[in-house]
Amino acid sequence: MMYQWELTIPELSGEERRRAYVYVPNSYRRDESLRYPVLYLFDGHNVFYDKDATYGKCWGMLEYLDYTDTDMIVAAVECSHSPDGGRLREYAPFSFEDPHIGKVEGRGKDTMEWLVHTFKPYIDQHYPTLPDRANTFLGGSSMGGLMSLYGVFAYNEVFSRCAALSPSLWTNCEALNQFLDTQPIAKDTVVYMDYGSREMKFHPGMLEQYIRVNSILLRRGVWVDTRIVPMGNHCEASWERQIPFFMRTLQYQP
Repeated sequence: MMYQWELTIPELSGEERRRAYVYVPNSYRRDESLRYPVLYLFDGHNVFYDKDATYGKCWGMLEYLDYTDTDMIVAAVECSHSPDGGRLREYAPFSFEDPHIGKVEGRGKDTMEWLVHTFKPYIDQHYPTLPDRANTFLGGSSMGGLMSLYGVFAYNEVFSRCAALSPSLWTNCEALNQFLDTQPIAKDTVVYMDYGSREMKFHPGMLEQYIRVNSILLRRGVWVDTRIVPMGNHCEASWERQIPFFMRTLQYQP
């Protein structure tokens, strides 16, 4: 079952309207006493419908959830489409220099504050969620993947697991690495992280940074499921093929 509406996030983008999407498992129709884990995804417009996706191709998440009969709520909100780098600002935990638009002021903390203190309470109030940390996850790709990694560390009391697909680890390596190395983190935190083999050439030193981040996570005691996707690329079609991998990690019960 899909629900969709429009909302604004005044503290981030004023009156700019954006779409919110919530998937509720079909099993809820048969038994309304059921409650479900929740996966919060960034770039919501790219998750469910090709017609809404930036490049005309979404993740195909709706088809996957229905076909597998997955008992999980997925909630996702569209990013800012402001042409002056709105998405980059919202999904950047730390300021950085972009080769195309120059200085990007990182407002990732503001984005997470809204998600944790406004959007999540709304979802918990209106949908059949399991709201505790053990059943609350983050996920995203590219800058959304970076935000997922940042969010599970910065708000570890809220999120226990995340899926970071092709995360933009290159944006501010020094600030990110220091943050991951010093931020308190629970030992049961789970991180799925991948990168397509074809992506490594996009940014200098990307493989080395990917190795550094994985090393930090492992040293901190995080349970890491990490992959280099053979022939994987930086696009929704490639991320769609990774859904079974990261969903197994998010749902895994020892």
